[in-house]
Amino acid sequence: MDWQGWFSLGLALTALLLMSSGRFAPHLVMMAVLVVLSASGIISADQALAGFSNSGLITVVAMFVVAAGIHHSGGVDLLVNHLLRNPKSVRSAQARIALPVSLLSGFLNNTPVVATMIPAVHAWSRKIGISPSKLMIPLSYSAILGGTLTLIGTSTNLVVNGQYQQLTGEAGFSIFSITAVGLPVAIIGLAVMLLVMPRVLPDRKDQQKFGSMREFTLEVAVSFEGPLVGRTVGEAGLRELERLYLVEIERDGSVVTAVPSEERLRGGDRLVFAGDTQAISDLLRINGIVPSVHDDEPSLSQDRAERRLVEAALSPQSDVLGLTIRDARFRDRYGAVVLAVARGGERVSGNLGNIRLKPGDVLLLEARPAFVSRQRYNKDFLLINDLETETPRHDRAWLSWGILLVLVSLAACGVMSMLNAALLGAALMILSGCCSVGQAQKSVDVPVILTIAASFALGAALEETGAAAFMAEGILAFSAGQVLLTLFLVYCAVSFLTEVITNNAAAVLVIPVVLSMTGSMGVPAEPFVIAVMMAASASFATPLGYQTNMMVFGPGGYRFSDFVKVGLPMNVLVGLVTVAVIAVVYGL
Repeated sequence: MDWQGWFSLGLALTALLLMSSGRFAPHLVMMAVLVVLSASGIISADQALAGFSNSGLITVVAMFVVAAGIHHSGGVDLLVNHLLRNPKSVRSAQARIALPVSLLSGFLNNTPVVATMIPAVHAWSRKIGISPSKLMIPLSYSAILGGTLTLIGTSTNLVVNGQYQQLTGEAGFSIFSITAVGLPVAIIGLAVMLLVMPRVLPDRKDQQKFGSMREFTLEVAVSFEGPLVGRTVGEAGLRELERLYLVEIERDGSVVTAVPSEERLRGGDRLVFAGDTQAISDLLRINGIVPSVHDDEPSLSQDRAERRLVEAALSPQSDVLGLTIRDARFRDRYGAVVLAVARGGERVSGNLGNIRLKPGDVLLLEARPAFVSRQRYNKDFLLINDLETETPRHDRAWLSWGILLVLVSLAACGVMSMLNAALLGAALMILSGCCSVGQAQKSVDVPVILTIAASFALGAALEETGAAAFMAEGILAFSAGQVLLTLFLVYCAVSFLTEVITNNAAAVLVIPVVLSMTGSMGVPAEPFVIAVMMAASASFATPLGYQTNMMVFGPGGYRFSDFVKVGLPMNVLVGLVTVAVIAVVYGL
C-alpha cells in the first residue's frame, strides 16, 4: 500500500476521533475530509462529489418529504388516536407504542416518526399516569427495530444500497430484500424489550422537573422615585448581572417579554429575574430596586397573551450546543429567555448563565408566541409540552397513507426503481396538499444529507488507494477465512463505530472493506451488506449512537447510564440474533 492509502487510513481515523469526541458536528468533519481528499489529488473531483448525486442519497431526501406529508396531514395522529387509548399497565403502554411505531418506521424514515411521537407520548404519559422514562426508550428502540424491516425504513439502508450499486455496478437491493432478516430480528427484539423493560427502566416522574417557579425566579420592582426611572435596562446595569437574567417586565397589566437592552424602565415596573435566587440581596443593593409588592402571586403563574412558557429539548442539530446560556444569546437568537435547565431528569442548579448546553437538555423557556410557530420548522428544539401548534390537514390523512402505499407497491412490484417511486411519492405529497413546499423544504435534514454525501468521498478513497483491501486482509487473517466468524466481526465493527460516530458514516466507511473481503473469499456480498445495514441501525447502548436515542434522552429524563444498562444487552442480543438469522437465510 502506497502513501495515499496510509494517508486515507490516517484521515479516516482522525475523522472517527473528531466525531466521537462530540465537539465537532459530523457533517463538518466529513466535509473537511472531502476537501482534503480532493485538494490532495487522492481522488478526482468527480469522485469527491459523486455522493451528492448518488441514488441512495436522493432517495433519502425524497423519503424525508414523504414523511413530512404523513406528519402534516395528521396521518400519524390518526394512528395515535386509534391505538394508544388507556392501557392498564406499563407493559401494555409500551406495547401500544412499540407495535405501531415499528410498523411506521418500516416505511418512513424513523427520525421524523419519533420526532412526531415525542410530544404525543409525553402528553399521553401524563394522562395515563405513567412516567415518560418508562416510555421514551421503548419509543426509540421500536423505531430502530422497525427501520430494519424494509429498505426504506432508515436512511442508512438506502445509503448502503446506493454505495453498493456505485461500487459494484449491480442492480442493488429491492425494498423487501432485508425483510427476511429484519422481521425475525424485530419480532425477537420487541418481545424481549416488552418482557424486560417494564422492570428495568427507571421511574422518574417529570411533573416536578422544574419544581415551583419560586425556586428559580424572583421578582422585584422599580421604585417610583428612584434613579432608574427613564433609564434603559442596559444603562441600569440589569443586563450585566452575574447570577441573574432579566426575563420580563410586567407593566400596567401587560408584559414585555425577552426584554431588549434598549427598553426604558418606568416607576412601578415589576421585574422578573431567573437564576440563582440567593442573589436577591445583591439585586436589592441596586439603588432604585425595591422588593416586589406582589410576592403572593408570581407573575409567571398568570396566563398572558404576550408570553408563552415552553418546555423544549435541545436537538442534536441545535446551533447552541457547547455554548453557555449567556454566550448563546437566546434573547437575540430566538426571542426567548431560559428560566431553568434540566439534565438527566433533574434541574441543573447554580449559575444559570454559565451552564454549558448539551444535546437532550430540557429547557424551560419564556418566549414570545411566535417562537412556537418558528420552531415547528426549526431543528434546534423538540417542543415536548402541550403547545398550540399548527392544525394538521386531517382531511388528507388517508390520502397521505394512500400515497405511501402506492410508493411501496410500485417499488415492491418492480414497476419503478426505489428512487423514482420515492420521487413520485414526494411530488404527490406536495401536489395533493398533504404538505406545503415550505414544510417539504424544512423536512430535509441538511446536516444528515451532507454527512452522507461527504462520507462517500472517504469510502471512495479507501477503495481507490487499496486501504480497504488492506483492512479486509487483516480481518480475514484474524478470522482465518471462516465465513461465519468474518460476518460476526463485520457486524461487531460496524456496531462499535455506530456507537461513537453517526450510523450513516459508519456504514459508508465499512462497505468498501466488506466488498474487498467478500471478493477475496469468493463468497456473495449480499449477506455481509445486510449485516452492515442491520449493525448500523441497531444502536441501543448510548444516546449518541442513533439520533432517535438522542431525541428521547431529554424528554425521558434519562441519564447516560440508563442507556448502557438496557441498551448494551440489547446490542448483544440483536447482534447474535442477526448473525444467526443471516446464517440460516443465506445458508452460511
